[in-house]
Amino acid sequence: MHIEPGILSGAKIAAANLAAASLIAAQAPQLLRKPQRILHTLLAALFFSVFMQSFHLPAGASELHFIGAMPIYLTLGFIPTLLGFGLGLLLQGVIFEPADLLHLGVNFLSLAVPLLALHATLGRKLAAGAATEVGSVLKLDARYYAGVALMVGFWLAMGETATPFAAWISFAAAYLPVVLIEPVLTVAVVRLLQSQAHRPLVRLCFAVPARG
Repeated sequence: MHIEPGILSGAKIAAANLAAASLIAAQAPQLLRKPQRILHTLLAALFFSVFMQSFHLPAGASELHFIGAMPIYLTLGFIPTLLGFGLGLLLQGVIFEPADLLHLGVNFLSLAVPLLALHATLGRKLAAGAATEVGSVLKLDARYYAGVALMVGFWLAMGETATPFAAWISFAAAYLPVVLIEPVLTVAVVRLLQSQAHRPLVRLCFAVPARG
């Protein structure tokens, strides 16, 4: 979901950075209303960074990453996941890929906008009661990664040079294995946390979904 340097003009990058900063500023006060979310956000950034660094390879017009969006979203919550994406991308840029800092806002929006759309629609219905059903989590994953693919397509369409449609299709298709594998991992993680929900540390660190 990374956008390579040189594709977008400086003005478009600046506009994306402004939009990303505005989104973070609008959501960050939620941390003060529930301070436990600060810990959840730090954990979300950590898990997201580990997932991203554990697997990534070129795919069509961008890169294929194992983002781990649904395990993070369903065990840490919406606000920590959203802010954790931003913090995680910042840390990865500083530590591993300084060149990615140029497109920090662009790459954040590629992850955040689909998450916002998902949470406002299907996420609120399924997140609480269906986190241990592979079919339900698959619906979340399919919609989320379709959104990520569309966001990457949006940035490519705004690029200064034309990107072949086939390159975007190759990128979008590369996420199909992630959509199929991630629900199994998500359900396994949620069930493990539910089995340990009586432990204070688990209750502190995770927003464990109630058993259905």
